[in-house]
Amino acid sequence: MDDIFAGQLMSTDLYTVSPDTLVEEVAETMLDEEIGSVIVVDEDNQLLGIVTTTDYVGIVAESHPKVETTVEQYMSTDVVTATPQDSIRDIADAMVEHGFHHMPVVSEPDGVIGILTTTDLAAYLSHVQTPSPS
Repeated sequence: MDDIFAGQLMSTDLYTVSPDTLVEEVAETMLDEEIGSVIVVDEDNQLLGIVTTTDYVGIVAESHPKVETTVEQYMSTDVVTATPQDSIRDIADAMVEHGFHHMPVVSEPDGVIGILTTTDLAAYLSHVQTPSPS
């Protein structure tokens, strides 16, 4: 697993939005596309934050009026990221340590180029390791 890198496993079919996108629009996209996160970027594709399904608990509970609420108010901005050259072991360790399920992959000067999720890591492991006996 040490010789597998983020660039090999990351999803590049990203859903990005600007910080002024309404939370309702993002929620509809996440439901329609069956995805667990949307990356918030600036006009140069540089990472500003991430909105996940977990964030929507707070959005629903706190936003008034909902129709005028933007993702900028709720996105996580202290986002831990990976580069395409980071090992998936290091990425998995960071995900466990920080307790999150989505890690944007960024590069200079392109900005956000992909995302790795716990689902991506589980799918990889299911193909390279024999499952443990129950």
